[in-house]
Amino acid sequence: MSGHFQKIKSISQYHQFMGLPSPEHPLISVIDFTQVVLTKSESPISYIFDFYAITLKENFKGKMKYGQKEYDFDEGVLSFIAPGQVFSFEMNAPQQPTGFIILIHPDFFWGTALANAGNKYEFFQYTTNEALFLSDKEKRILFNLKDIIHEEYLSNIDTFSQDIIISQLELLLNYSNRFYKRQFITRNRLNVDIQQKLESYLETYFNRHDALKNGLPTVQQLADQVNLSPSYLGDMLRALTGRNAQQLIHDKLIEKSKELLSTTNLSVSEIAFQLGFDYSQSFSRLFKSKMDISPMEFRKSFQ
Repeated sequence: MSGHFQKIKSISQYHQFMGLPSPEHPLISVIDFTQVVLTKSESPISYIFDFYAITLKENFKGKMKYGQKEYDFDEGVLSFIAPGQVFSFEMNAPQQPTGFIILIHPDFFWGTALANAGNKYEFFQYTTNEALFLSDKEKRILFNLKDIIHEEYLSNIDTFSQDIIISQLELLLNYSNRFYKRQFITRNRLNVDIQQKLESYLETYFNRHDALKNGLPTVQQLADQVNLSPSYLGDMLRALTGRNAQQLIHDKLIEKSKELLSTTNLSVSEIAFQLGFDYSQSFSRLFKSKMDISPMEFRKSFQ
């Protein structure tokens, strides 16, 4: 990735980098964006955090990029960044956004229900062009939870503080899960278009014998076709159809194999290789798991 690169290892380093006072707690920080003035960037600045970041930005005009994917910020965008992810942003002028960012070091989650938050909540694996667009009601809920978290760690730390903060963070993440499911539903027409595009891609992939040359299609290939992350694509398809991306591939494989078994004289091995399998036994196992009969038994039913 071109441009300046900045690795930020701690929450204290982030505060220093942004010109903020030292954090009240070394492992968690809630920052109100009214405290921050974002300066113009001459070139894209790329970052890696060694901690989680939950960001709700409003009134921000600029471009964010994960990898090679770029998008413009809109009002009320909530995004999630896990440790080790690379992202960048650029602005054409200084800005004073509103909203907040919550920074949490993984050590703060150690031994709690959120110890594997990056795996439990798949939106930490989404890219920023898959951010959550919030209604006013949803924003109020998240702002209220942010305020409780902020007040708790600003008060006298005691043996209950971490448990209370963790419970509020878990509530925030669970609400975010709900809001994402709502977004999948409210964007149903767009998601149906995406599903149809993927089914068309798979149909073409098998009809052109791309599988014979390049092997079985992968979830990553499907995600690349519609400029989404594999995690977001899987969750979107499950909300829409009850199937994930891998199941979509398998369904198309079975559909194509049934066509070849019933209309051609190709052997089972030849069909397996044409569909991208390295071993015909792998194809036969998949077919039987989906159809409850073997490929040969299926073929005999048409004879």
